Amino acid sequence: MTSDSSTRFSPPGVARKVDIVVIGAGQAGLSAAYHLQQLGFAPHRNFVILDSSPAPGGAWQFRWPTLTLSTVNRIHDLPGLPFSDTVDPAKTQVRASEAVPRYFAAYEQTFQLPVLRPVRVALVRAHGERLKIETDRGDFSARGIINATGTWETPYIPEIPGADRFRGRQLHTHDYRTAQEFAGQHVVIVGGGISAIQLLDEISQITSTTWVTRRPPVFREGPFDDTAGRAAVALVEDRVRRGLPPHSVVSVTGLPETPAVKAMRARGVLRRLPMFDEVTEHGVRWVDGSSVRADVILWCTGFRSALDHLAPLMLREEGGIRMTGRLATQVARDPRVHLVGYGPSASTIGANRAGRAAATELMKLFSLPVSEGQS
Repeated sequence: MTSDSSTRFSPPGVARKVDIVVIGAGQAGLSAAYHLQQLGFAPHRNFVILDSSPAPGGAWQFRWPTLTLSTVNRIHDLPGLPFSDTVDPAKTQVRASEAVPRYFAAYEQTFQLPVLRPVRVALVRAHGERLKIETDRGDFSARGIINATGTWETPYIPEIPGADRFRGRQLHTHDYRTAQEFAGQHVVIVGGGISAIQLLDEISQITSTTWVTRRPPVFREGPFDDTAGRAAVALVEDRVRRGLPPHSVVSVTGLPETPAVKAMRARGVLRRLPMFDEVTEHGVRWVDGSSVRADVILWCTGFRSALDHLAPLMLREEGGIRMTGRLATQVARDPRVHLVGYGPSASTIGANRAGRAAATELMKLFSLPVSEGQS
């Protein structure tokens, strides 16, 4: 149940009190909200979800139009409502930017989740035993928060000498819409992740491309089964438990050898070059003096977790944020704060499990009773 009604907000200068504030209504945030409700937290009275997006769908609503159900990584069901109940998975050419928001909207409505939007969280501060959440729609006061802001709003572009003098166009995966806009131009695509491969495939069928990655890509033959998945998650979890920044999923799992990848290899598209050392006015250059002329540089270099609003809590330690708890969702420096969709829970299936763990651990931390008949 989404709402932007002023009746859902406190008067100016008065913080609205709840037990838990969930920040973000993507896969991780909706999963956490579902489990809070199952544990007996009353919507609006005990918990709310603050979402900065204009409509349901999380980051999916902003993805490029050619990303369809046939090309996207598997979309895992949210707890309690299968994806197939809302969207026919057999219709593989449906845009992900339409299908997933439709599913999320149905999910919010089915469980009457207390999503308030659009609400942008500016800062979260410690306020005695509670946390003060400052937003553009007024303040909230909570005993704990489940942060599920994901990464879409914080695209990462590495600092490369000369990038500011490039006369062509530079954009990030975040800004990509269609390959047709690059027709007749030479595009340098930077990055070794799944999105980079997908966009390289699309663009190389329209115009000429050069593919650049920092490390040689590793392609994985065969299915990525549950055993491999658990092993990958364990590696990422170990890093965040030690307070290290989480690695990307692809750096752990490798790239799947799909039919599209095999076709790209046959077309000669996957001839990868190492990372260049400098951007020039008209292209990129390596330390040995070799260069490539470019009209466009497309940075498929990933995203960083959107956590700036948590800066006043000083959660970071020497290397990063040290995580604890059953599934490494709880911040060691402040157990009132859980990060879901972060580190080992960055995948859609991981986000579901993390949402349940965060809700349960916050309930135990505050010794809140479970409603009769809930578990």
